[in-house]
Amino acid sequence: MKNQRDQQFVSSLIMIGLVIIVILAISGCATTVPVTAKFPEPPGKGAMTVCPDLQKLKDNAKLSDVANTVTVNYSTYYECAVKTDAWQEWYRIQRHIFEGVGK
Repeated sequence: MKNQRDQQFVSSLIMIGLVIIVILAISGCATTVPVTAKFPEPPGKGAMTVCPDLQKLKDNAKLSDVANTVTVNYSTYYECAVKTDAWQEWYRIQRHIFEGVGK
């Protein structure tokens, strides 16, 4: 009879322990604090720099000055275009990832 009571006592302790573990596991998953994702920072300062102004011709410019200015302006424009395109692509990818996280 005492052996049966001991077994019932141990069984009761095990059940109480399991109930406590389940309650702790369930309550550990709940949060009352809203979770907000932060949009990532840009990939570097190079993408955030402002494009330089294009060069202007002087009033008494020679043909060689025109050719030089056009060459410099084309290279300045295309460097800026590459940076801008890379920034826009990075932004589109990050925005897609950011919006997909909550779904």
